[in-house]
Amino acid sequence: MITTKTLKEIEILSEGGKILASILDDVSSKVKAGISTKELDARAYNLIKKAGGTPSFLGYKNRDAKSAFPASLCVSINDEVVHGIPSDDGILKDGDIVGLDLGMEYKKLFTDMAVTVGVGKISEKAKNIISVAKKSLSEGINAIKEGAFLGDYGFAVQSFIEKAGFNVVRILVGHGVGYSVHEDPDIPNYGRKGEGMRFKGGMIFALEPMACDGDGGVFLDGNGWTWKTKDGLLSAHFELTVAVEKNECKILTK
Repeated sequence: MITTKTLKEIEILSEGGKILASILDDVSSKVKAGISTKELDARAYNLIKKAGGTPSFLGYKNRDAKSAFPASLCVSINDEVVHGIPSDDGILKDGDIVGLDLGMEYKKLFTDMAVTVGVGKISEKAKNIISVAKKSLSEGINAIKEGAFLGDYGFAVQSFIEKAGFNVVRILVGHGVGYSVHEDPDIPNYGRKGEGMRFKGGMIFALEPMACDGDGGVFLDGNGWTWKTKDGLLSAHFELTVAVEKNECKILTK
């Protein structure tokens, strides 16, 4: 069931979204060669608790995983597309690109956000794929308003990424958010203009394009959580929580 949120609920989501954005910005600023992914996770956890929130990924269960997600922050390195699990042994090194995905429950409502950043000096290809993934999200957001179609968003993201020489991941998608970590509907990062459901005011989504250097094929790691590119090539991921309004799509996590 696709839900809409009240104006009061959207105000709370915006409040929580601003807090989440500031936390993820802080965690991103600590990315450097030699730091462990576990250290980044611990920082995210502490900042969320200090802000009066609850990490929404910690302990989260899905149908594919054998056990609950064991961390607050997803840290996905290079060919890891999403849901990388932090560890003491996961040491970042110069040249890596790192996806940081963080969700928070604040005043009983959920927001979700992700960025991809480079570690030290990264390749031109790495810089390009990060830039393209980030800009594709902006293109998709610009295609959403009340009455627009789901396919309008997917087309905007897909066409931008493909024109830049990369590919989208098709089996991993954005989603509704707000009352829980994941809600209906799925929001694919590909599509055709004028197709699919129509957006309505008050709908809240976590939009998250994933761009791959290869053909976009992915597989699920044995840990039951981490998705990786089949060809071992780079992937970049960005995500924002947004609210559909009459004439635009408002970003809540900024």
